[in-house]
Formats: sequence, C-alpha cells, structure tokens
Amino acid sequence: MKLKEWLAPFVYLASNWISLIGVVLVTTASVLWLFLLPTSFSGHGGDPYIGILQFMALPGVFFAGLGLIPAGIWLFKKRNRNMLPAVFPPLDFDNARFRRLLAFLGATTAANVIIGGTLIYKAVTYMESVSFCGQTCHVVMKPEFTAYQNSPHSRVECVSCHIGPGANWFVKSKISGSWQVISVTLNLYPRPIPTPIENLRPARETCEVCHWPQKYGGDRIRVFNNFSDDEQTKRTQSVLLMHIGGGNGYEGIHGAHMGPGVQVRYAHTDKQRQKIPWVAYTGRDGRTFVFKADGYKDDGPGQLDVRTMDCMDCHNRPSHTYELPERALNRAMADGQMDLSLPYVRKVALETIKQEYKTTEESEREIPARFSAYYQKNYPQVYAGRRDAVERSARAVLGVYAKNVFPEMRVTWGAYPNNLGHTDFDGCFRCHDERPSAQGGRTIPSDCETCHKTLAQEEESPKILAELGLEHHK
Repeated sequence: MKLKEWLAPFVYLASNWISLIGVVLVTTASVLWLFLLPTSFSGHGGDPYIGILQFMALPGVFFAGLGLIPAGIWLFKKRNRNMLPAVFPPLDFDNARFRRLLAFLGATTAANVIIGGTLIYKAVTYMESVSFCGQTCHVVMKPEFTAYQNSPHSRVECVSCHIGPGANWFVKSKISGSWQVISVTLNLYPRPIPTPIENLRPARETCEVCHWPQKYGGDRIRVFNNFSDDEQTKRTQSVLLMHIGGGNGYEGIHGAHMGPGVQVRYAHTDKQRQKIPWVAYTGRDGRTFVFKADGYKDDGPGQLDVRTMDCMDCHNRPSHTYELPERALNRAMADGQMDLSLPYVRKVALETIKQEYKTTEESEREIPARFSAYYQKNYPQVYAGRRDAVERSARAVLGVYAKNVFPEMRVTWGAYPNNLGHTDFDGCFRCHDERPSAQGGRTIPSDCETCHKTLAQEEESPKILAELGLEHHK
C-alpha cells in the first residue's frame, strides 16, 4: 500500500476542528522547542523562566495537542459513521479538502509561532522583573518589597536570590507559589507573611556568588548615632572596631565561624531558628566541642532540626530589613531628614510612630497631623515661624513609619527579628551566652571584645573620629 493511500483516511478524518487545533498545538510547541534548544546545549542555566518553558509549558502544549488529534478523529468518526466514503480522497493538490487543510495548517502555525514567540519572550522578560515580584503578582508582599527598595541589594533582581538557575528551582518555587496564589485569591494568607526560612537557597548559591568568602575582611570601623529625647536634641556616637576577619585567616567573626576547616552545626527548637539549645563546633584542628544551653538535657540534638551554619544564620535579612523605632529614627535624624533644632523632636516623633494605626491610610493622615499638632499646641511661635521645618520633619517621621510598619499585613515594630548584632534582638546571643562545652574547658563567649573593640561609647564628639579624620562621619 502506498504511503499516500495509507495516510488518506487519517488526513480525511483529521480534517475536523478539534484535530486541527491539536495539530497546530503540536507544530507550534515543536517549533518553539527548536528555538529554545540551543540554550540546552550552551549550558546557560541562569534563566529559570526559560526552563519552565522548555520543561513544563511546551511539553504540556505538545502532549495536549497530541491528545486532541486522536480525540478529534474519534469524535468525527463516531458522529459521521454512516457518511464516511468507501474510498478516501487522494492526497494531492487536486483534492480541495487537502489544499484547505495545508493552507490552514501553514497559516495558523506561522501565526502561532510569531505571536506565541513574541508573547513568551515578553512574558519571560516581565516575570524576571522586580515589579512583577513586588507589585503585580505579589501584592501581599508590599512590606518585603518596600524593605527591598531601601536595602543594599535594591539593584539585585528578586529571582537572583529566591529562584535558582534552571527549571528545578523554578518548579519548586512555583509549586509552592500555587498555594500562595490560592491563598491570595481566597484571602487565606497569614498576616504577617512568615519568613520562608526553610525554603531559602543555600548561601553558597546566592550570597557567595558576589561576596567572595575567601576574601579577608580585616577590621572595619562602625559608627552608631544616637539622639537624646531632650528639648534640645543632642547627638552622641559610639565607635566600634569590628573584627570582620574571614578569608584564609582564622581571626575575626567570619574566620571563627566559617574559616578553613571550621564547621558550626546547631539545633533549633523553632522554625525561625531563634532558640538554639545545642551547638557543635569543629575547629581547624579537627576537634569538636558540643555546647548545651542551660536546661537542655539531651546528649545530642535529639529530635531537633540540625543545620550547618552559613551566612544566612546571622545575615538573615540582608535585603528585607525592618528597624525598631529608635534605630530607624536615629538613622533618619543622622541623614538630616528631620530638623534637630525643633524642641523635643525625637521624643515627639517616637511617641507618634509608636501609636497604633489600623490602616496605612490612617497612618498617612494621622502621623503628620499629630506631629504638627504638638508644636501648634505647645510651641505655637515655633510652628508659626518654622512651619516648613515642622512639616518637613513630619513627612520624615511618616517615612520612618511607612518603611517599617504595615498595618494591613500586621507587620509591626519588631515583627521580623534581625540576627545581625545583638542590640535589637538576641542575634549573636542565641549562641554566645557563655554556655560551657560538654567536654569542659571551653565556652561560647559573650565578651564584647570577642567580635569588636569599643573605641568610643556614647560620646558627643569622639576623639577617635577626629584622629582618623572622620569627625563628620554619620
């Protein structure tokens, strides 16, 4: 039997709209797959959205089309059982039905390839954008998006950290995101949104791509500003010499925790890893010391989750940091956003932003009004003569609140612990609490000089800054 005679029944029976749609889907998916094929051989895996097209979307379209072809043939044959010809028309251009079929397939496939390719390209580009992650799709992530915009990583795209390269990580994130979409649609999502700490990518795949872990950081100066609540605001400064260390050296914070041959493992009792009763420290000499918090009875971690320490255990909010009101105000005042000559400016600002506001709209209305009202009532001459300064400071106070508190999402002051340091949250002291080792002879120190040296403590004009030429350092 000739090939044309063998194919004729299939072509005839496939000339129904269901099978034709299936053929178009198959050919369109095949052509688009060919377009994307070079990325598989080039080893380029930095774009997870290309992976979703290659390994999820296009196969789905392809197999859906394959299923429609026989489904359409079966339905057409069933409906026209008594109308089928004894001899099927030949497959040549004299057959009008065959010509129409080819013309339809050619036109629709070409159109689909052009339109689909353009849309897919635009979709991939848009899904990579920060606006998609922070505004369009993830409206409930407004707090995280706001914090991200004010972070040192505001130029780093969300997908660079939250979604790994290739289809594997993308599929994981979108499977998890499927429930998030349902939660948002049905208003089932928790408030505030919990930090997905268990699903974060390893630091070696995110932080260490840019931050070279073998780089020796040495010592660095940190200046902390504090402002008084007095009528005439005074600024004091604390200056610390931070022993960053790291690299191939053993000294400093990074060297002690992540230096060559060093491994720190810990067990935590809560999902946010804030309660750490068990720590195992392996040093460069290969010796391991186990430290247990007071009241912890087990010899080992028991049934607790055990994790090997990496960057994210201290730098747990590198791009989504929320400050406490005192620190946030200090930063705004140090940056010159508020007029420090206004009487009791910090005290009034602090009392204003610590009030409870039910909605963002209410806070935007009430915070500037309450701040200005204080001066209208208590210092009418100041308000009359320096109204611009009062209103500018009021806007700055609102800005401090708006960056850190989101009433609709129940994100209040201190909702998200920041483990970097130990002044605002437990941070370092989750482990560094002088707990002894089971073997004896060692403790996890809590002495201030372990990680930094205090060069000045709450001084109005620290001498050390003048000696270093940093007297204007903020």
